[in-house]
Amino acid sequence: MSRAQRNRLDAGGLIDRSQVLDFFFDGRRYRGHAGDTLASALLANGVRLVGRSFKYHRPRGIFSAGAEEPNALVELRDGGRREPNTRATVAELYDGLEATSQNRWPSLGLDVLSVNRLVSPFLGAGFYYKTFMWPAKAWEKLYEPFIRRAAGLGRAAEGNDPDHYEKATTFCDVLVIGAGPAGLMAALAAGRTGARVILADEDFLPGGRLNAEVHEIGGQPGAAYAAHVAAELASLPNVRVMPRTTVFGVYDGGTYGALEKVGDHLRVPAPFQPRHRFWRIVARRAVLAAGATERPIVFGGNDRPGVMLAGAVGTYVQRFAVRPGRHVALFANNDAAWRGMLAAQAAGANVEAIVDVRGDVASVLTEAAKAKGIRIFTGARVIATHGKKLRTIDVAASGRGRETLYIDTLAVSGGWSPAVHLTCHHGGKPVWNEAVAAFVPGSTPPGLAVAGAANGSFALGAILKEGAQQGAEAAEALGFPVPPLDVPHTSEESTALKPFWHVADSKGAAFVDLQNDVTAKDVGIAHREGFRSVEHLKRYTTLGMATDQGRTSNVTGLAIMAELTGASIAETGTTIFRPPYTPVSLGALAGHHRGKDFRPVRLTPTHEWAARQGAVFVETGPWLRAQYFPRKGEKDWLETVTREVKAVRSSVGLIDVSTFGKIDLQGPDVGAFLDRVYINTFSTLAVGKARYGVMLREDGMVMDDGTTARLAPEHYVMTTTTANAAKVFQHLEFCLQVLWPELDVSLASVSEHWAQIAIAGPVARTVLSRVVDKGVDVSDAALPFMGAIEGTVMGGVKARLFRLSFSGELGYEIAVPARQGAKLAQALMQAGHEYGITPYGTEALGVMRIEKGHVSGNELSGQTTAGDLGLGRMASAKKDYIGRVMAGRPGLVDPDRPSLVGFRPADRTKRLRAGAHFLGLGAPADTAHDEGYMTSVAYSPQLGHWIGLGLLKGGAKRIGDRVRAYDPVRGEEFELEVCAPAFIDPQGERLRG
Repeated sequence: MSRAQRNRLDAGGLIDRSQVLDFFFDGRRYRGHAGDTLASALLANGVRLVGRSFKYHRPRGIFSAGAEEPNALVELRDGGRREPNTRATVAELYDGLEATSQNRWPSLGLDVLSVNRLVSPFLGAGFYYKTFMWPAKAWEKLYEPFIRRAAGLGRAAEGNDPDHYEKATTFCDVLVIGAGPAGLMAALAAGRTGARVILADEDFLPGGRLNAEVHEIGGQPGAAYAAHVAAELASLPNVRVMPRTTVFGVYDGGTYGALEKVGDHLRVPAPFQPRHRFWRIVARRAVLAAGATERPIVFGGNDRPGVMLAGAVGTYVQRFAVRPGRHVALFANNDAAWRGMLAAQAAGANVEAIVDVRGDVASVLTEAAKAKGIRIFTGARVIATHGKKLRTIDVAASGRGRETLYIDTLAVSGGWSPAVHLTCHHGGKPVWNEAVAAFVPGSTPPGLAVAGAANGSFALGAILKEGAQQGAEAAEALGFPVPPLDVPHTSEESTALKPFWHVADSKGAAFVDLQNDVTAKDVGIAHREGFRSVEHLKRYTTLGMATDQGRTSNVTGLAIMAELTGASIAETGTTIFRPPYTPVSLGALAGHHRGKDFRPVRLTPTHEWAARQGAVFVETGPWLRAQYFPRKGEKDWLETVTREVKAVRSSVGLIDVSTFGKIDLQGPDVGAFLDRVYINTFSTLAVGKARYGVMLREDGMVMDDGTTARLAPEHYVMTTTTANAAKVFQHLEFCLQVLWPELDVSLASVSEHWAQIAIAGPVARTVLSRVVDKGVDVSDAALPFMGAIEGTVMGGVKARLFRLSFSGELGYEIAVPARQGAKLAQALMQAGHEYGITPYGTEALGVMRIEKGHVSGNELSGQTTAGDLGLGRMASAKKDYIGRVMAGRPGLVDPDRPSLVGFRPADRTKRLRAGAHFLGLGAPADTAHDEGYMTSVAYSPQLGHWIGLGLLKGGAKRIGDRVRAYDPVRGEEFELEVCAPAFIDPQGERLRG
């Protein structure tokens, strides 16, 4: 049942009270309003316990109001949509939201593993390094299972994610990161110049601190001014405002990564709407206006539910009209926190006391506090807290001794740390600024300027001025005229602060990192044991390694280490921030590339035609190809394939080979270039001829094979295997751009531009002659074996004709523009009708290439050399080429190295299996006696039995020997005869016919 929003203020806030939203937390129903976050709605309903800490399972409450939240990590949704470790402070409330607390069992209120607190003295920094070393036998049986069970927060989703994710790219002149006061002014200044501006902010409501504090800007309340500027920006056609969008990384060339949460504020995204969208934003200039993160003060018991950042208390009161507690006190070291508490008091919060470590606080603040009846403790500190949920605090003040205050909410403020994260993504290091007691940006990525609190400016007037200035300068640098822009007036405010990090004499565990349960004592242990470097401190204690990435703990931890070492914070330094700034879902990074879309299926130009012929399709790399064409009455695929092979061998057959990679090469240096990437010579290739080539990797292994034809003096066309098309093109681009940029060669992948159909068989020339146009001579003299010509077919369709054969029969390949592929297939079928022309698929092609002894993907495994495949004689001794030196290593030229041979079963009735290993007759079946393996097998219709290709130790010199085929997977073992790999027409008379 629902409960009343007992902590909701009667008036104020930026929520829509007319929209009542029901939500659930740990199975209990509550109510909130549109404009709430899950955290604000929980606080409005009086829920203070929201989670358990990672190591000790201590009770935790809501600590902040933004992305820096270390405590309130929850699971949202269920099933395939379950998302663990979502910060309740940034989860926008929607009707029906279901949230579950995590890291507890069996319930949040009664957590069995909270007994860890009793052994906390033994679980300090580095305890796992010291504890799990011995006894060694206990690691697998005790330590590892326990650690794996205890590790992690939350539960991963079950089942497939039903939502969709997108990737998109956009361009702009000026990117403004953050829609607080500095970001709004920067976007406004740049937008009024006519520059293309993108304003991205992780919040769903622009304004930043203007929505969470009480300010007057240009005669308007701060929140109203933010809404006014946002409305003007939305009206400008050259400005794009992107709410719910976090810029998480800065990359080369002015490229920024951003995550837009398109549907996270909805129970279920609308049809065809993505849940998340990954943006690649390319910006000529950028302004970082990401604000700053408030730091806590470390003292005993500072982790109890009810202890919060002071800025968060102000945010919940001003923006969400929520009173975090009934009795509030402030513990701070700066003026800004005082102003926030005074404003919260005026809005309805019951602030009872202010504890300040400073002995002297501005009289304007103390007088205002006294006027509101707030007790003031200066030169004081909080030394202890009490209660499972905060009930009392102990305050020690100079000259006043110790006093206990009965409060349920303690607002804490130790100053502000600029959000410098994005400035570090190119290796820049933050610089310590003593005046603001914080790290501020040092060197920044090219084209990125910083404004406002992110730059260490905390007074609102300075923030507005900096934002406007940086926005205008960014646009002006790009040549846009900058009109005068009046920065609105705002009242002056003090940002005085006294650095204070740790109440050293406090009682109880004092936590530096709330999420990882790292205490001030742990920092001391790291110091004593020599882990004083900031990087060592982080890894030894796990300080700052949680989802908040040290936002609330980093500087405080470094300051405590600095005190222990006697060095300054500047000398101690800081760790470097790396992308992403906040967690990015794997779904967004993948986009549509998952399931069947992980590698989108590519269809050949004749796919629909083949489907009408009854083709059965198979995935070959990214393509869907016809595997075979069954006919009525055929009992299985083998019968179908046998028919197709016989048809090609006796008459003529047709197959779509468009999937082969096709690379167009042009320029005066193509011949020299090909000489360097192929083992054989291509610079001597005559125009109108094609040549088979083998390409090696740098390590001497075969990368790919294929043919390259020379169509004109400076124009070549290369074909690659289907599987390696992209890899070969990448390799060629690398060679041209990195190895030999002086070569005048242009490359283009044209695989999708041309449909290519092969016809093979004794009457293939006759069929081809019926589809080529008048004047195109395909006679043996005009188009000999390995010839290549250009012409037209089917009445004017541009075509390239190659006399090539992969089947061992007289064969041709006809390339036409892709849109003409199906028409060509139909024309060839009609031309060959009287000869019984037969479409065949990849299975029949594989049978014929094995019969002929041609290598393919199974042999081009990345572990074979040209010599292994019987192609070593192709390698030129007169030139250098990629892989030549490495291919000559002793192990790769060993005569006993496994090399390609053919196999037939001694008992012709036996079926061969790819993957079977070769053993000597009588040799034991173990790896020591392994002599190779079978790479490819097929049933040969021509020979009437199974045949195979394989890599056998000693290779060609063992032709005529017998070996055993040993297949432990299928439990088979029988004798094989070793033979030459070419089973059919070894002299090549058919293909030259």
